[in-house]
Amino acid sequence: MMAEENTDLEAQIVKDIHCKEIDLVNRDPKNINEDIVKVDFEDVIAEPVGTYSFDSVWKVSYTTFTVSKYWCYRLLSTLLGVPLALLWGFLFACISFCHIWAVVPCIKSYLIEIQCISHIYSLCIRTFCNPLFAALGQICSSIKVVLRKEI
Repeated sequence: MMAEENTDLEAQIVKDIHCKEIDLVNRDPKNINEDIVKVDFEDVIAEPVGTYSFDSVWKVSYTTFTVSKYWCYRLLSTLLGVPLALLWGFLFACISFCHIWAVVPCIKSYLIEIQCISHIYSLCIRTFCNPLFAALGQICSSIKVVLRKEI
């Protein structure tokens, strides 16, 4: 009975991961495009004091820029959004696959091997270098430096 409940719970968790709700209001919840893609009319076109166009030209230019940017984005996302989502999904799946099945095992294998080598290296240093440096320390410990001020 308990095993069936755990299996149902696991199936529900897996289902929830693949079918999560999409927020249609806040489409950038992690703010990854905060400063990159926000381009408004004022960021691109500006008239300095003394070189103003007619007010009607300025208003039509603003409307044309805003509407064309809006509809061009919608058209491009309609035509290319799904194919690019498929491409990016495939690319990140390949990257994840390589990371999980190749990169991490290679790094773990390297760390295991290097740990063995580091023990051997440490043993050699303690065996050969420590006595040498201890002897040099004993020799140099009897050196005395005296500073005299000569007039």
